[in-house]
Amino acid sequence: MDTSLICQGRDIDTAQIDWLRSVISDHPQWSRHRITQHICSQWNWRTHAGRLKTMAARSLIVKLEQRGVIGLPPIQVNNRRSVRAPFPKEFVPPDCIAIECALSCLMPLTIRIPLHRSYEEACVGYYLTRYHYLGFNRTVGESLKFLVSDRYGRHVACLLFGSAAWKVASRDSFIGWDMETRQKHINFTTNNSRFLILPSVRVPHLASHILAAVMRRIRKDWIDKYAHPVHLVETFVQSNRFAGTCYKAANWIFLGQTKGRSRQDRNRTLCVPVKDIYVYPVTRNFREALCRGAS
Repeated sequence: MDTSLICQGRDIDTAQIDWLRSVISDHPQWSRHRITQHICSQWNWRTHAGRLKTMAARSLIVKLEQRGVIGLPPIQVNNRRSVRAPFPKEFVPPDCIAIECALSCLMPLTIRIPLHRSYEEACVGYYLTRYHYLGFNRTVGESLKFLVSDRYGRHVACLLFGSAAWKVASRDSFIGWDMETRQKHINFTTNNSRFLILPSVRVPHLASHILAAVMRRIRKDWIDKYAHPVHLVETFVQSNRFAGTCYKAANWIFLGQTKGRSRQDRNRTLCVPVKDIYVYPVTRNFREALCRGAS
């Protein structure tokens, strides 16, 4: 059986698989999380900011187990931390005040990246959980949240950016990278996975104005937090719910539509909503940067 596997840009060979098997057999008391920590430590598998890539390692060992290559210890349910709500129990959400006016009446807007575990971060979690049609639980991997306020300090919108989709044919063709290059440089892209204008806010052109403002700053914000830039931003707009007007108005590039399958659709039997694919290059030489790894 072919035991080779490429995960997060790493080619796993037979010798490494044998090593993984020995780690598991020599430490039967270890949890899956402990195994992934050991893998990352031994292979120096880290993000640009120096953090262990435990989520990538977890994905790797699960895929190997599904192929029958290795056997993993049972999931230690009793030892797993419960999933935290995106806002604390004592959190008191702010009032959503109805705002209907011209955009100029709200200017200048303030766009902030909330501090970890701050009241503003709790607000973002509450708004996305309460009002976004996809809901929200927590972020995994590199991500940025933005909270937007008007000139009076009233919250009007929030955004979330996280890991880009692993494989999108039209996006990959637009960039011009091959599979190996994509696996190495995918972390130089990000996905706008949530964008919410609060339901009580009805202001023409507000959404496109916010998108344009965030695109002007996101590269620097990503460098400040993760010590590496992003060169391209993507998003997926569910076409039977939204027209993508704000992305078009903010000069995002339409690339086509998804095929109605999810990343979990191994047998091509699942049917999910078709989504429009948009991208926004945040650097002029984005193709060179993504294909050659330039920063």
